Amino acid sequence: MAIFGESVSSPRLPNMTRPDADKSSTNGSAHQTPAESFPSESEAQAVALRLQRLLDEHDPRELDAREFRGHQYDAGLAWVHHSPHAGGMDARPDLQVHVERHLSRVGLTSRPAVEFFVYLAGPTIATHGTPEQCDRLLRPMFTGEELWCQLFSEPGAGSDFAGLAARAVRDGDEWIVNGQKVWNTLAHLADRGMLVTRSDPEAPKHKGMTYFALDMHADGVEVRPLRQITGEAEFNEVYLTDARISDEDRIGAEGEGWRVALTTLSNERSAIGGATSEPKRGSGPIANLLEVWASLPEERRTPILRDRVAGLWIGAEVNRLTNLRAAAARKSGNPGPEGSIAKLAFTQMNKEITEAEVDLLGSAGLTGYDYTFRRPETLSVTGENQGPRYAFMRARANSIEGGTSEVMRNILGEQVLGLPGEPRVDKDIPWKDVPRS
Repeated sequence: MAIFGESVSSPRLPNMTRPDADKSSTNGSAHQTPAESFPSESEAQAVALRLQRLLDEHDPRELDAREFRGHQYDAGLAWVHHSPHAGGMDARPDLQVHVERHLSRVGLTSRPAVEFFVYLAGPTIATHGTPEQCDRLLRPMFTGEELWCQLFSEPGAGSDFAGLAARAVRDGDEWIVNGQKVWNTLAHLADRGMLVTRSDPEAPKHKGMTYFALDMHADGVEVRPLRQITGEAEFNEVYLTDARISDEDRIGAEGEGWRVALTTLSNERSAIGGATSEPKRGSGPIANLLEVWASLPEERRTPILRDRVAGLWIGAEVNRLTNLRAAAARKSGNPGPEGSIAKLAFTQMNKEITEAEVDLLGSAGLTGYDYTFRRPETLSVTGENQGPRYAFMRARANSIEGGTSEVMRNILGEQVLGLPGEPRVDKDIPWKDVPRS
């Protein structure tokens, strides 16, 4: 049997393109103007003209990334598919890919991982927020001046997110919130939190929920670390004790928190699955696996192991191309249930890749790791930047965070394949009457 034109008996992997050598994702030279690199139709050229004007006035190689992103937001090129008051210009969503691609070519540095939640909170507020909220919240979020976190899960409401119990009671122009949230990534660094509460316990559980943009520095908000298998406390639990939130920070209508949260969740799944980025071929976790393979002595590179690594490289490339195709085909600003496909595929692939890395290391994969407790200053969903031992342990969380793999399969079955839904006996009864353990 031959793979990539070579016999399986050969212990050498084929020349799989490294990230820095890939030309397919750049689709042109850095010297191309936006007009030359964008599609030729009028809407795309209007975006290209706006981008050219931005670059003529502000060079990303000479400015701090936050300062440049502020100019990008003001130019309507933060999210081109959103309205002008939300950092956009009412263009097609697929044109944002061209904007980001060109900015990367001309020297804009990648967004730090600690700003991950801009991909969740940004679309949510742009979709459901008032013009005043968009003006106030989106620009500092997009530039990275204000960091966000997500406050959804609770000790009794994880996969059954609609069963949440954190209580919000209206008090004039404010809300008083009491409750506990858990598994809150980087909440210890956040300035704002996407908070969903129970505002009407008399309504069915999918009703009576209200969504807020919480000030994480407000009185009554306490963040406590949750130590993970990696030794760090990337996750947190957040306690809300008589925390007061202005009604001006309510996102969407009272009682419509479930509908607003679905926008956050769909974008979260796409972001974790890689559907919001444009990775180069051979980049990400698979690059680390190839490095481990290359470090093995010749006698360890057996045909069986070679076949395993090659198969994982193929799988990673299929996922990458599928995400690129999905991004190019998007007709609306927010992803649909197809985001669950990206998230589920990423979860399985990252686990398999990190397991292979540790297997290739042999007994060395069991030693040399520091389990000292620490509060991280950044986020690594894949774990790729902290070595194979860390990545192997961090990957265990991939099938839980952003919706468990079991929930993702339910979404795919019911919303993509049209299969009958599971019986839900508590769907139409008041939340307060739903049995809880």
